[in-house]
Amino acid sequence: MNAGSIGNFVGLVIRLFVLLSPFCTLSLFLSCSGDMEEGEQRGFATRISLAIWIICILFYLFGQAIFGFLGITLNAFRIGAGVVLFLNGLDLVRGSGIPRAKMCAGGGDMAVVPMAIPYTVGPATIGVLLLMGANVHGMTQRFTELVAITVVGFLVWLLLIFARRLELVLKEKGLSILGKLTGMYLVALASQIVFEGIRGLMNG
Repeated sequence: MNAGSIGNFVGLVIRLFVLLSPFCTLSLFLSCSGDMEEGEQRGFATRISLAIWIICILFYLFGQAIFGFLGITLNAFRIGAGVVLFLNGLDLVRGSGIPRAKMCAGGGDMAVVPMAIPYTVGPATIGVLLLMGANVHGMTQRFTELVAITVVGFLVWLLLIFARRLELVLKEKGLSILGKLTGMYLVALASQIVFEGIRGLMNG
């Protein structure tokens, strides 16, 4: 693997990681696990990360089949997914950047719902994963992107495992700022996806 390939892989990991709005997920995790013991919190973090990884893999692998079944073109879906991602990022920028504690209300294990889906892997993330899966050219790209998704799942796990320590360092204001910066990145990424979709439709 040459330097260019490594750079592309690292860039892909960063894009996917930011796409999951990890610091907002961290805030919600802290709200939902505030009364848990350390061991229980670690188990909660592991279940969330595993659920996120499985959900991302499934949407990525079946992206092409879903497009074929629904009869939607890639460029049309790029525009739709880009708009949803834009609104998601805009909401982070305009809001507090910190999720409301009331999202943790309810009984049962919250690792899958609402933590993994729809909060972390929401409609915008699903849209991008579907686009990635439907736009694969060759097994090398498929393998690289699957590894990148796995690395991102591991990074989310690390983030949640060290949640309490990060909270002490960043505090509420720091998490809010990071949430807003994540939103700004998502808005820029969404604009690029929409423009690519429009250009593809015009050229097609």
